[in-house]
Amino acid sequence: MTALRKTAIALKSDAAPFAIRAERALDDAAREALLDACFGANRHTRTCQRLRDGRAPAEGLSLSAVCEGRLVGSVRLWHVSAGGIPALMLGPLAVEASSRQLGVGAALMDHALAAAKARGHRAVILLGDAPYYARFGFLAAKAGELRLPGAFERDRLLGLELSEGALDGAWGMIVPTGAPPLPKTRAGRARKALLVPRVA
Repeated sequence: MTALRKTAIALKSDAAPFAIRAERALDDAAREALLDACFGANRHTRTCQRLRDGRAPAEGLSLSAVCEGRLVGSVRLWHVSAGGIPALMLGPLAVEASSRQLGVGAALMDHALAAAKARGHRAVILLGDAPYYARFGFLAAKAGELRLPGAFERDRLLGLELSEGALDGAWGMIVPTGAPPLPKTRAGRARKALLVPRVA
């Protein structure tokens, strides 16, 4: 098993001008704007989005990085089946351009992987830049026999075992297994209904 990197950035301190915390409902608009800025308007058409559409993120595994009350980074993990093996799919990881030299991305990764391991998850998969994610223990070889439901670059599909041997024999299609999002409250639905014109 690959050892996870340790980080001391749990709370805001003199050494870290940002804090990592659980995502909150109030982060939604800022997170969406951040993702648009990082990945462009076509981000909803990308292959990995097919694993997230209509699903809720894994419980306790959506994190935000905040600096002076402003959201500067975000990461989420999602339940998937990796060729029949339960795993998590990490992404998207996004960091505001002006905060990328502060270690926000690394802190989000460290916290997300530690939280996933603490919750008993055994493996994480992602689609990303191999040289960047290698520092966290992700390897193309761990996902070499897996496929995504759409076009993807083989060398960017990476896996990490949080428990030794968790991805042994992983073969086939990665498919979503997460629960659908919780329904909106009645009050929220009622407000939305008022905005929809009636059709006779």
